[in-house]
Amino acid sequence: MILIVNQYYQKKVLHIKWVKKIGLENALFVTIVLLALTISIMAVSSLNNPIYQRNGFRLVGFEFNIKALWFNFGTFLGFFSQFLVMYLCGYLLFLINSRLLVSKILKEKGLLIYLLTLSATIAVLYPLLAQILILLPINTVFGRSIFVTNPFEPENAFGAFAIMLISLPIVLALQWGKQNNKILYLEKEKSQHELDLLKQQLNPHFFFNTLNNLYALSLEKSDKTSESILQLSELMRYTIYKGQKKSVKLSQEVDYINDYIRLQQIRLQRNLHFEFDKQVTDDGIGIAPLLLIVFVENAFKHGIEPAEGEASLKLSLTANHTVLIFSCENSFDPEETNNYKGIGIDNLRKRLELLYPDRYKLHITSIHNIFKAELKLRLT
Repeated sequence: MILIVNQYYQKKVLHIKWVKKIGLENALFVTIVLLALTISIMAVSSLNNPIYQRNGFRLVGFEFNIKALWFNFGTFLGFFSQFLVMYLCGYLLFLINSRLLVSKILKEKGLLIYLLTLSATIAVLYPLLAQILILLPINTVFGRSIFVTNPFEPENAFGAFAIMLISLPIVLALQWGKQNNKILYLEKEKSQHELDLLKQQLNPHFFFNTLNNLYALSLEKSDKTSESILQLSELMRYTIYKGQKKSVKLSQEVDYINDYIRLQQIRLQRNLHFEFDKQVTDDGIGIAPLLLIVFVENAFKHGIEPAEGEASLKLSLTANHTVLIFSCENSFDPEETNNYKGIGIDNLRKRLELLYPDRYKLHITSIHNIFKAELKLRLT
């Protein structure tokens, strides 16, 4: 029963905009006020109508008479205040059950203590609330007495107990929903914190390697040093301003890769056979920044840079609005390769788990002297 109510609460009630905005308890209060208002209008509209007179008592008919409301506005206010008090007594029991008995007693002490406390609460409150309701003039105006004249009548206690039990699944669903929302919020904060840490690890790792390269060029007094510094500044600008965003255009990520490769080619002392095949339907496709560059950086660090002779790098990018496939294939010297892979690929896996959970496939293979990494992302 509780699971059914919770599912209904999550799927139906929480999707009502005004309920989501003000909360279920406040929404219930507003509903009570509107209900008292509606019944009061119907009661005034039914005045002096013989159809709704029974043995000296009035009945509330399904009538809406603006003229009767205007000429009996004082009576309307009296009815409204009394109906509101009557419904608020039930709302008070709901609040006690929600904010005290369930959230404190049931949660911390268990079901048995909750039932005992519930019974004690009703035993104390129901005579007081019943006495208030008995004193309301509408108790003897509409139909026979709405409430029995003895405040200690077990029937009154049964009514209070019924309100508590009927509201219990709703209260539990409300508490459950709040707890789930809190857990989701904490998980989102944790994921964002982990993602920020991974970015902080990734960017310094990349620039540390690049600065080492610039240092080597400066020692050689190469004419390419100034051009390399300018190229590096462009990469840093992208990392600082674009790398912190949740999404960038695919064309910007591709430009970043090309800038990085040009920077590497400036300092390379050997020939590089480079190919980049792009089949992109829309350059404006969104992608998380600084994902694809990890493959290229890894290819240079572990394959191209250690090579003594000619090296090769082949990139392939296919993308549409639903799927992105990127592959990086580079040559390497098996005798020069060690088991150390650095933090780049490990960080990439972690970022993919956070950014594209269950929406990515990463395949890494090594055949003879060719290393290939392929990433497939489901964008929608």
